[in-house]
Amino acid sequence: MRGSAFPFDISIPSLDAYYRYGADHSWALSSPTVWIIVLSIFCGWALARNRATSTIVLVPKISTSLDLATLVRAQCPSLFSEFKAPWWLANGHLQTIYSSVENSFSRANPVVYRRHLLSLSDGGTLGLDFAPYNDADLPEDTPIVIVLCGVAGGSNESYAQEIVAPTVDAKGLSYRAVVISSRGCNGVPLTSSRMFSAGGTDDVRQAVMFISVTYPRAPLLGLGFSLGANILTRYVAEEGAHSPLSSACVLACPWDLAANDRSILNTPILGRIYAQSLGTSLCDIARLNETVLRTSASPTIQHAITAALAFRKPTLREFHQALGRFDGEPPLYPFASAEAYFSALSSHRALPDIRIPFLAINAVDDPVVTQVPLGGAAGNPYVVMALTAGGGHIGWFESASRRWSTRPTLEWLKLTAQIPRTTVAPRQELSVDADGWIRAEAWPKLGVREKRSD
Repeated sequence: MRGSAFPFDISIPSLDAYYRYGADHSWALSSPTVWIIVLSIFCGWALARNRATSTIVLVPKISTSLDLATLVRAQCPSLFSEFKAPWWLANGHLQTIYSSVENSFSRANPVVYRRHLLSLSDGGTLGLDFAPYNDADLPEDTPIVIVLCGVAGGSNESYAQEIVAPTVDAKGLSYRAVVISSRGCNGVPLTSSRMFSAGGTDDVRQAVMFISVTYPRAPLLGLGFSLGANILTRYVAEEGAHSPLSSACVLACPWDLAANDRSILNTPILGRIYAQSLGTSLCDIARLNETVLRTSASPTIQHAITAALAFRKPTLREFHQALGRFDGEPPLYPFASAEAYFSALSSHRALPDIRIPFLAINAVDDPVVTQVPLGGAAGNPYVVMALTAGGGHIGWFESASRRWSTRPTLEWLKLTAQIPRTTVAPRQELSVDADGWIRAEAWPKLGVREKRSD
């Protein structure tokens, strides 16, 4: 690896890191999940391959006014530590399956949120879940972590709560956090014919506009998981040096959506289960909101909705072939196929355009993300890439309720909140009109305001 042509240092350390946040929490398995976990443990031992735990960290060598490599080595030591999986979560499949069911029984890291619903100029609705619930005593310039979750996810996800809890706790970072819940997801009503997009950035852009006006003095830090990581990566790349965010951290980003989707489908037995789980979650949202989706829909969209809802358990590709590729505004939409949709909305080609401190963490044994562009940021002094030998997809469990990924993420958030904004251009000009709509000069078609009861 040291002989590669990439302008990075590659560190493969062997450090013993241990991290715990808060007191021990008790948990118990609910009966519907017991058989899944028992079966997963049995299958996992048969599928286990490499138990190596070293972490590869690629930090930029290139010197700029921002010496990110030196800062990361000094202030993010956990990023260079070993990931140590427990014996019963020995490989990526076990980590991934456990992560998907842990929400049903985890009692660790509870967070109480304050929800705000936002109206968008196209008629859509977003949910913003703020923590801590009562933040009146926090200074106006307290950093805010803006969180984007995976497919159909939101503030209820345990992987998000594990980081949000110490982020907002007075004994932790004592920051604010805002989790974005997308259209039709996590209790947010679907009020337009558009659903959750795999890579569209306008919704997060409008959420950031609202947060920027509400807290104009606060540094904004991005945090994305899985598909939310893909959207966040594309967003900060599109914004470039004018990004309202001071930094971003992405965990388990799927990068090349087309290649990784093909890889999932080629995985024996479990691959189709993963693909159906993702596709079915979107199909369920469409089925629940069929009436809204069909309102003012063109004949083409009507046919697409019918085709999507004909599936009982579609894969992600089947759902987007039927409906997702039509679900957006021209000229980008419609796409010729699900393959074209995935290709256009992928984030792996966006890495060279990022101009804020950016950390990406993936796992070698992630069964959902097998293609990671370690060389894609070559020459970009703002990007740090980390690759663990284990951890699965949004797993990294070192115990039943503690993840390796929490501590390096918190260290990164603490570090980058302190980096002066002189490293990037100031925020875009925003205005608020007489009706309360927030507009951005650079994005004249967009607008957002708090949802009104009338």
